[in-house]
Amino acid sequence: MKKYLAILFLAFSFCSNGNVRMPLLFSDGMVLQRNKPIPVWGWADANEKIEVRFNKQIKTITADSKGKWMLKLDAEKAGGPFELTIIGKNKIAIKDVLVGEVWICSGQSNMEFQMYKLPDFETQKEQANNPMIRHFGVAQDLSGSPKEDLKAGKWVVSNKENVGDFTAVGYFFAKKIYAELKIPIGIINTSWGGTCVETWTSREAFENSSEFKDMIAEVPQLDMDAVFETYKKSVLDNLKKVQGFEVTMTNENQFKNPNFEDKNWPEIKVPSLWENQQIGNIDGIVWMRKTIVLTAEQAQKEAVLHLSKVDDEDHTYVNGIEVGTNKIWDTKRVYKIPAGVLKEGMNVIAVRIADYTGGGGIYGDPADLNIDFNDSNVSLEGLWKFNVVQVKIAISPNSYPSLLYNAMVNPLIPYAFQGVLWYQGEANVGRAEQYKIAFPLMITDWRTKWNQGDFPFYFVQLSTFDEYGGNSKKGSKWAELREAQSETLKLPKTGMVVTTDIGNAKDIHPTNKQDVGKRLAAIALNNVYNKKMVYSGPTFLSQEIKGNQIILTFDNLGSGLSTSDSNGILKGFEIAGADKVFYSAKAIIQNNKVMVSSENVPNPVAVHYGWADDDTEINLFNKENFPASPFRTDNWEMITANEKYKVNR
Repeated sequence: MKKYLAILFLAFSFCSNGNVRMPLLFSDGMVLQRNKPIPVWGWADANEKIEVRFNKQIKTITADSKGKWMLKLDAEKAGGPFELTIIGKNKIAIKDVLVGEVWICSGQSNMEFQMYKLPDFETQKEQANNPMIRHFGVAQDLSGSPKEDLKAGKWVVSNKENVGDFTAVGYFFAKKIYAELKIPIGIINTSWGGTCVETWTSREAFENSSEFKDMIAEVPQLDMDAVFETYKKSVLDNLKKVQGFEVTMTNENQFKNPNFEDKNWPEIKVPSLWENQQIGNIDGIVWMRKTIVLTAEQAQKEAVLHLSKVDDEDHTYVNGIEVGTNKIWDTKRVYKIPAGVLKEGMNVIAVRIADYTGGGGIYGDPADLNIDFNDSNVSLEGLWKFNVVQVKIAISPNSYPSLLYNAMVNPLIPYAFQGVLWYQGEANVGRAEQYKIAFPLMITDWRTKWNQGDFPFYFVQLSTFDEYGGNSKKGSKWAELREAQSETLKLPKTGMVVTTDIGNAKDIHPTNKQDVGKRLAAIALNNVYNKKMVYSGPTFLSQEIKGNQIILTFDNLGSGLSTSDSNGILKGFEIAGADKVFYSAKAIIQNNKVMVSSENVPNPVAVHYGWADDDTEINLFNKENFPASPFRTDNWEMITANEKYKVNR
């Protein structure tokens, strides 16, 4: 009997191993691209015969010697829902399949930015019920070699329960396209905050690039498990060196108490993210403590603790009493201190900070960091004690090239789609000049890998962000990156959204994603869907020097040049002579050209427009209200000219 059961078990195991298996992209609720051949692929037994049925189509194929198979269904018109059936030794029925327009959304945090983070999300989610819009969220993952399938991901319909996790830019794009076309729209969101373009590019692309081939030749094929163990040891060893003791949660429950002895804890500057200091780029749990001395009079007053902002979550204690907690990383912490908590003499503020991703620590304006006694305050700016008690050990996607391409792009190939929406560049500002090569290389790489021709690739130019205080006098990395993005428009079937008017100089994640999505949609509606409209702001074309002024000519005028200033005053223009020293310039619109001059520059040779990290004030538009892209008319060497990509081992 036991022998019989063993034989039966082996037979069952053999059959189950032979089951046809589909990529995660092929699942209930999926959207297939209309009007193009539809690749369908999967895995089975070696040489197993596979039958695929969809709508009125039936096609067959035989798996190869490794069990892989792929066929192409004929192009279909928009419609559905249908059922996609795959039959081998087993049968898979994929239900509620729509045919329409599919767009891939990718990049870093401003593409990853979810709907629930919007200030008006409660309003937006009530308007989100549309089963014709579907979202596939690719789970974040990395790999040292190209993967065949995703780590996780699923298709979900747009409704108020699901929409919170959608990419906001992608959702508003899809919403606008649906409003115009009234056909199903699928968006595939594969994005990861803080990532550089090199991690989204394949190894083969680097090997065939004169700019990067020497770099990639020194990068081995990676065993990520071994890399992880090495990285883990490095992180923990470094933190032990920094703070003088092991990372451990032992005795953590005592750290809030005012009598706890923290004299052996190291110190860190506050307010400032710890990524910029000795703790470095970690996610995890860190305790921070500040001891202050109060007079008897102060201790008896009503007081409010202002803790600026804490990234991400804090539990804040004063003399051992919890006074507040918050999970929103960009919200100012303002906590009332209950009567009787403060005392004459030594008082201890202890903050348990949990950082889940990105930056960590107490940050923001020093003016927002104090204890307020109504008629006076005590500043909390300066050195705080710290203790790292837990670290989330994870390898950065930027540690090596191609890690995200391998895990989050390659598994999508050869899925049929219409185009790509891309929002990235913040992580590359330090190498802006090289981005002129790296970004087009990635676009060309994806087009080569998919082998679906030069599909549309539309991207978002970086908006204002005052990261380094850069300008024309000392140079601006952000302006240089915007220029690199503009130059990428030389590639066929590309388009760029300018966002100079909807950024936030103090926030790298501006919350107006609705206009970003609509502007991307305007490009697609004009270029792909034949809905002719103005979709771009003015772009610099040429300059002419006449005496003490420079006359600028623009393309993409729309109905004509305009400015948002009620007095017609253009801002953001600068002018320089042969000495390369730029002065703020007078600029006016005449006959759809811009005349630029300055009494400080009698013999001008070059103009800058919006050449700064923070370009908030610039205000040249066309009459359709699309902003002009920042630009320069010179070709003088930039500050990132010699910065090259290096592997961050």
